[in-house]
Amino acid sequence: MSNEDIAKRVSEIEQRVEKLEVNRKNLTMVLFSGDFDKVMAAFIVANGAIAMGKEVTMFVTFWGLDAIKKPTMNTAGRDILEKMVLWMRPKGPNKLGTSKMNFGGIGPKLFKFMMNRKKIESLQSLIDISIEYGIKIIACQMSMDVMGIKKEDLLDNVEVGGVAAFLSSAYDSTTTLFV
Repeated sequence: MSNEDIAKRVSEIEQRVEKLEVNRKNLTMVLFSGDFDKVMAAFIVANGAIAMGKEVTMFVTFWGLDAIKKPTMNTAGRDILEKMVLWMRPKGPNKLGTSKMNFGGIGPKLFKFMMNRKKIESLQSLIDISIEYGIKIIACQMSMDVMGIKKEDLLDNVEVGGVAAFLSSAYDSTTTLFV
């Protein structure tokens, strides 16, 4: 190998290392669960990553969209199936059920009471903190279309995008989590 070839090879390696160093600052999450406890865990991890100086993108799809809905929404202009899905699903983080021990809706109230007693941030507070400190929340356009959800039904500062938005973020991250 000539000196020129070696120098070119070293330059390529340095560029790869530099790209890895940049990626170490990124976390991409997919939130597809609408269960209180799973959404809570996702936002705890997201806030932890933000506190560590990471850039965080959360791609929210299917049932996870329930966590980023506003508590009230106008169903005008939607077909009957979309209205039914919206009526049957929780609206916002304060209405989510738990994955275990839901007990007809008593479970989440019990957990919230216990969390409050231990001075643990509420889910709504964790979401607000995440947005305030720069988490990028992207709602899945396809899931929104299927479920009859419109951009104005979502919390402020939530972006809308497709799978390409998720893949672009995941490609630039060293860690991708599914919740």
